[in-house]
Amino acid sequence: MAYPQLTDKAGVLATALAIRTRKISVAEAVDAAITRAGRLDSEIDALAVPDFERACETARAMDNAPRRLDQPLFGVPMTIKESFDVAGLPTTFGHPEFRDQPAPRDALLVRRLKAAGAVIIGKTNVPVDLTDWQSFNPVYGRTLNPHNPERSPGGSSGGSAAAVASGIVPCDYGTDIGGSVRVPAHFCGVWGHKTTWGLVPKHGHDFPGMSRREGFIAAADSPLSIAGPLARNAPDLAVLVEVGAEVPLRRHARPLKDCRLLAITELPGAAVDASVREPTEAALETLARAGVHIDRSSPLLPDQTQQYRAYLKMMNIVMARGAPAPDGKRASASDWFDLMDAQAACMAQWDALFEAYDFVLAPPAPVLAVPHSDTAVFRGMLSIDGHNVSGGSGLVWSGMATFPGLPATVLPIGSGTYLGADLPCGMQVIGPRWRDLDCIAAAEAIGHILHG
Repeated sequence: MAYPQLTDKAGVLATALAIRTRKISVAEAVDAAITRAGRLDSEIDALAVPDFERACETARAMDNAPRRLDQPLFGVPMTIKESFDVAGLPTTFGHPEFRDQPAPRDALLVRRLKAAGAVIIGKTNVPVDLTDWQSFNPVYGRTLNPHNPERSPGGSSGGSAAAVASGIVPCDYGTDIGGSVRVPAHFCGVWGHKTTWGLVPKHGHDFPGMSRREGFIAAADSPLSIAGPLARNAPDLAVLVEVGAEVPLRRHARPLKDCRLLAITELPGAAVDASVREPTEAALETLARAGVHIDRSSPLLPDQTQQYRAYLKMMNIVMARGAPAPDGKRASASDWFDLMDAQAACMAQWDALFEAYDFVLAPPAPVLAVPHSDTAVFRGMLSIDGHNVSGGSGLVWSGMATFPGLPATVLPIGSGTYLGADLPCGMQVIGPRWRDLDCIAAAEAIGHILHG
C-alpha cells in the first residue's frame, strides 16, 4: 500500500536531532530550507509571505548561543499559515487592502513555536477568508498541488500542506473548521492533525480588520475552529501538538491489535468516489488481515444527517460572525443556544460511542485533489463516480469530528485515480476528546501496518 512521497528530507525531530548533535548548524538547516523554497516554490506558490532575512538572522543568533535541551524544535525551519499573525508581516486572509499592514505582534501559537526553538521562514497561502478547499486569492495567487500542478492542494491550509509535501519545510501549522488541515493533508499525501477544540490557542488568528483596532488584544477562539499541525510523520505531529497545547496531554499506551475500531465509509447523502473508496477498503482489509478488530457499523454512531445540519448552521454563523445569511435572516440568541444544546447532545453521544470503541476511521473527504476552479468547491459541484453532487456535501466527512470537537489524525494510506490523475489518498483516525496523542499513535500504528 505505497503512497507517493515527493521528498526524503529530514522531518522535524530528525532535523532537531541533527542540530542538537552538531551534525548541522541552525544556519545550515535554515539556509537549506530557503534554498529549497527558491528552487521549488516557483512551481507551486505555497509561500505567501517569505521572511528569509529575519530567519537567517535568528539562525545565526541561535548558533552563537548555548544549545538548549528544553527546546524540542531548536533550529527547525518551518512555515505557518498566512492567517496567523507574525510580527512585522502582513496578515490578509487573502484581502488586498491588508497586504501593506504588518501585524503588530506574534500570535500566541507563534510565540510558543518560537519559544520551542522553531525558526519561521515565512507564511503559507490561503483562500479568501479561509473558505475553500482550494488556496488562491488576489494577493498571493494560486497554490498548486506538488503532486500534480493541475490540482488543488486543498484549503484552507493548502499552502501549508504543499510546503510540507514538496519538501520545502518539515512542518507547518494550519487551522481547521471544515477540514482545512485534514483535507490538504489528504490531497497532498502528508500527515495532519485536527486537535481537540480548545487545546491549541488561536489568539492572534483574527481577521485583520479586527486585529488593527486600537486597544485590541485578541478575539475569542471561535466555536468549532481549531489550530493543528501538518508534517511528514506521526512523531513530528505529536511534538507539534505538545508544543502548542494549553494543557499537558497524557498518553494511553495500547497496542492497535487490542483496540476496537469502527470504520465508517458510507453515510446518507455523502457519497464517496471510487478513488477514495477503493484505497480505503484496501487499507481496511490489510488491517483486518493483521488482526485489527474493525466493525463496519454501530447503532452508537450519532445520526450523521442530523449532526451535519447542526454543524453547517453553526459553522455558517461562526464564519459570518453572526452577520445575516444570504437570505437576509440573522440567527437569534435562541437559535444559537439551540445549536449549543445540539452540540452538547452530540458530544455526549460520541462519548458513549467511545466507551465501546477506541477510534473511528473515515475518509477525510469524498474525493481526491480536485481540479482548479475559479469557483469555491462548496459553491460548485463535485464529481463522484461520474455524477455531479453538491460541493457542500463533502463537509459531512469534516463535520463528523468538528461538531463534537474531537481530535482526528489524517495519515496517507495509498493512492487512487480521480478524473484521470493518480493522486494521494488519506484516512482520518478520530478519537475521544483530549486523546490527541493517542489518535496520532493509532494513526502511526496503522501506517506501520500499511507501509511497513
